[in-house]
Parts: sequence; structure tokens; C-alpha cells
Amino acid sequence: MRVAILTSQSQWFVPYAKDLQAKIPDAKLYFDAKEMLESFDVVFILSYHKILEKHFLKRHKHNIVIHASALPKGKGWSPLFWQVLEGKKEIIFSLFQASGGVDSGEIYLQKTLHLSGVELYEELREKQAAMCREMALEFLEMYPNIKGVMQEGESSFYAKRSKEDSKLDITKSIESQFNLLRIVSNEEFPAFFYKDGKKFILKIYKEDSANLRGGGDNY
Repeated sequence: MRVAILTSQSQWFVPYAKDLQAKIPDAKLYFDAKEMLESFDVVFILSYHKILEKHFLKRHKHNIVIHASALPKGKGWSPLFWQVLEGKKEIIFSLFQASGGVDSGEIYLQKTLHLSGVELYEELREKQAAMCREMALEFLEMYPNIKGVMQEGESSFYAKRSKEDSKLDITKSIESQFNLLRIVSNEEFPAFFYKDGKKFILKIYKEDSANLRGGGDNY
């Protein structure tokens, strides 16, 4: 079985893609669909943000995407983070066949990620990557004796998040905005607020991880 993994260069998922590649015999890793000139039985398209042409999808037998929502609910962008913001602790992941529509192909697997409610950005990414790895390997174990089912029900869509979505409201409590603090990236899109016309940046860590960064009890 010929297997490939396609992800975007300089994305958070790259080290996890390399880890997944190491667990699949003879799998190939690509960062640009245009470089994939041969055909594969299975292509895992994970955290890849370029448009895939129809001729690319036709070249491969199975083009597999893993999306962090109970499709057809939650199509679109950053479904894991939107659902954390909504306060959800159980996130259904869907492994499905990529098609011409947005997140609309046949579903092969669905699994539930259970959250404690206090994970921060990096922990959420770790759990997301672990779920993707688990589902990809399970798909390969079951292949080719695995059948997809068509998506049923009403679709919903999440919008693309931007750095402005990390803005805090200083008139509201930390408790009411804690889920927002959980999904900000301290480096890429940190939490911020405005006071008297000035912008202030906030970074959030758990105590144990802050100590590892040199943020111990030295007053």
C-alpha cells in the first residue's frame, strides 16, 4: 500500500506529520501538492491550507482529511478552538474522504476527544495531533475493509479566526473569558486588551510550565 502525508510547511503540524510518517512503513511526506507527481493509495491531508485541484484528488485512490467536528456540523476553520470557546469538553473528530465540496465527503471514522476544560493552546494542539495520528493509523489497519457513510443532517460552518479574535474585554471577568485564554497562542496570536488607547499583551501559562520557562518564585 502506497501512503503519503501532505501538510503545509512551517505549520504547527509538521513535527507530528514526521512522527506519523515514521509509524507508517515507506510513507512519504510532502509539503506541496504540486510535488506529488506519483499516485498513492492513501493520502492523508492534514493541516494543509492550499486549494487542491480536482485532478489531484482523482490521481489518488483515497484522499483523507481529519476534521475536529461531528460533520456535517462544524465545517470550516479551526473547529476545535471554536468548540473549546463554546465550552465543549467532548469534541468529535471525523475522518473522511476529501471531495469537491467543503468538508463534505464520506465519513469513515468518528472518535471523541475528551477534555478536562483547563487545557491551554499547546496542550490542545498535542491532543489534536494525537487524535489525528490515532485515527490515521486505525484507518490503515482497517483498510481496505472499511466503508464510508454519506454525511447526513444540516451543515454548519465556522469562520476563519484572526489575531483580532484574541481580544479580551476588560469589563468582563477572567472566569467568563477563560476559554478564550485557553485558545490563544502566546507567540502567534496572544491575548490582548486596550486601556486608555494603549494595547496590552497578556501571555498565559500553567504554573509548572511557567517555571520551566524561568518564571519561578524569584521576587
